[in-house]
Amino acid sequence: MRFFVLIVSVCALCLHLNTSWAFADESSAYVDTNAVEISADHDAAVIPDAPFGVQDFSRAQKGSNRDINDVYVGYTYYAGSAPDYACAIATQEFVVVYVPQADESLCNLDDAEDQNVLKQYFLALDAAAINGGVVMSDGVPWYFTSEPSMNLDGVVYQFAEEVSSGKYYVCVIGEQGEDVVSEGLEADEEEASHTTSPRTNKPTHVDFLRICAAEDMEFVAPATGIAAFGDFLSRIDLSPLWVTLKTTGTAIVFIFVLGLLAAYFSLRIPARAQTIVDALFTIPMVLPPTVCGFLLLLCLGRNTALGQWFIDIGFPLIFSWPATVIAAVVVAFPLMYRNARGAFEGLDPNMLDAARTLGWSNAKIFFRLMLPLSWSSIAAGTVLSFARALGEFGATLFLAGNYAGITRTIPIAIYFEWMSGNIDVALFWTGIIIVFSFIVILFINIMGKQTTKYRKRVE
Repeated sequence: MRFFVLIVSVCALCLHLNTSWAFADESSAYVDTNAVEISADHDAAVIPDAPFGVQDFSRAQKGSNRDINDVYVGYTYYAGSAPDYACAIATQEFVVVYVPQADESLCNLDDAEDQNVLKQYFLALDAAAINGGVVMSDGVPWYFTSEPSMNLDGVVYQFAEEVSSGKYYVCVIGEQGEDVVSEGLEADEEEASHTTSPRTNKPTHVDFLRICAAEDMEFVAPATGIAAFGDFLSRIDLSPLWVTLKTTGTAIVFIFVLGLLAAYFSLRIPARAQTIVDALFTIPMVLPPTVCGFLLLLCLGRNTALGQWFIDIGFPLIFSWPATVIAAVVVAFPLMYRNARGAFEGLDPNMLDAARTLGWSNAKIFFRLMLPLSWSSIAAGTVLSFARALGEFGATLFLAGNYAGITRTIPIAIYFEWMSGNIDVALFWTGIIIVFSFIVILFINIMGKQTTKYRKRVE
């Protein structure tokens, strides 16, 4: 029995020496990322009573194909200006972890417990740093190595390669020197002439960190409770709120005036023309906002006479703050127009004729009679238009773009914060929009009751 155990041990040692890497069976140790304490900046992590900690974490979402002196060196990820970074290369089928040989005194790759601790660090920090991409999985095999390169399934993973002076990279290349990221992998030798399938062992992203002794770390724990909320507010960029309020406040003035004028004008033209004019004024309400933005871009772009004229006078419209106002006006205008026109159509024509027989001018009839009696619908249209302009996204993004502090409104901020993985910031702005919407509905209800009392008093 002892002889059998000795033989197994020798074989295992030989296998380790020949392959120079260790395989971590996902069933051998339970990975509890909840035990990991992540720093406030999400760049360091510790586990209580763990033999080591990690810091200087970063995530490389994308790499680039690189040639050095006309020689292809592979698909590369920048590691830093020093070769002392540990890294984890994530693929769909497995994760490859490299630990510099200088760090093996802290993280022993022959120790399953050390492997498990390092795995917890990578999983926790990778999940905290996600920015719209995939995260590393605990359900795939993890391979650990301290050698400068590893060959798995015909793909060579090279670590801490000094591709240029003082710049170190992780390089991924085929064992024959081919590109394994852009090209496909032949599915079957017999069908190689017409069938290919994408490689599943090409990297999705790479994480980098430094392994260090826990007592040597500069670890700043995240705040909790009210302090955490205060810290969150101190770090958040409030410019989308000011841009949104400035844009919506300016747009609602144009919407109110243009909507009333358009409603009054459409009722004073011949009946046949009213149908066409009404369709033109209403069509932005039924078109998708992106279509409205695209049409505005075609009309006001630098390739058009109108757009070039604005550029020549030093007032470019595209991708500027005025573009956010234009987009909001065009999209929200139909709500004001339809409410105002419906209110004017509901007035008793005999009452208006009686006012004219008393010598009232059209302007006096409009301001002293039509507006007060129609104010309930006009107020509702104004507030609804304000809400529509407040939530405008598609046309604004098309025409004005996403420039922080200039054209980034709250809806645009929600989308791009979510895409960047800042879910807490996206939820914050979502809450702000919900509060504004509640205030809008409450204001409509209050104005409706006041107008009803006014009409009863007039009658």
